[in-house]
Amino acid sequence: MSSRRAEQRNRTEARILTAARKLFAELGYDRATIRAIAAEADADPGLVMRYFGSKDDLFARAAAFGDDDHVTGTPEQAAEQLLTALEHKLADEPTEALAALRSMFTHPDALSEVRSGMVARQRQAAGHLAPDDADLRAGLLGAVTIGAVIARHLLRLDGVADAEPERVTALLRGAFHEIAYGSIRSDDA
Repeated sequence: MSSRRAEQRNRTEARILTAARKLFAELGYDRATIRAIAAEADADPGLVMRYFGSKDDLFARAAAFGDDDHVTGTPEQAAEQLLTALEHKLADEPTEALAALRSMFTHPDALSEVRSGMVARQRQAAGHLAPDDADLRAGLLGAVTIGAVIARHLLRLDGVADAEPERVTALLRGAFHEIAYGSIRSDDA
C-alpha cells in the first residue's frame, strides 16, 4: 500500500473513531448505529465495517480507556497525581471513557471494559497508597473520580458542570489525601 493511501486510510479510520466515540458517548451502544457513525464521519457504512469488522469491535476500540499515567511515589504524591488526572478529565471531556460509561448500563461488553479498566488502575494505584486497606482506598478514589466525571459530563449536575476543574479538585484535595493515606478509625476509637 502506498504511503499516500496509508495516510488516507489512517485519516479515515481516525474520523470514524472520533465519530464513534462521540455517538457512543452521546447515545450509548444500543442507539449509536453504524449508519449514524458513518454519516458523522462522512464515510460509507461498508467502509466502517471493513476497517473495524463489527460494531462490537468498533466499540472496543472507541471506548478503550486511555492510558492514564501510572500512579507513582508516596501516598501523598499518589493523591496529588490522582487529583491531577481528575482535573484533566474534568477539563477535557474524556470521550472514550464517556462512551464506555454511558454504554455500560445496556451493553455487557461495555460493563466488562469499564470494570477491567478500573480494576487495573485500582490495583496499580493501590501499591502507592497506605498499605492498610490499600485496595479499598484505591477503589474509593476511583469511585469518587468516576462519580465526578459522570456528574460533570453525563448528568451535568448543577455546580459540578460549570465549576472550574481546579475548584473541584481543591474541594476534593483533603478527601483524596485522607483516603490515600489517612488513618482508618474504628467506631470503637
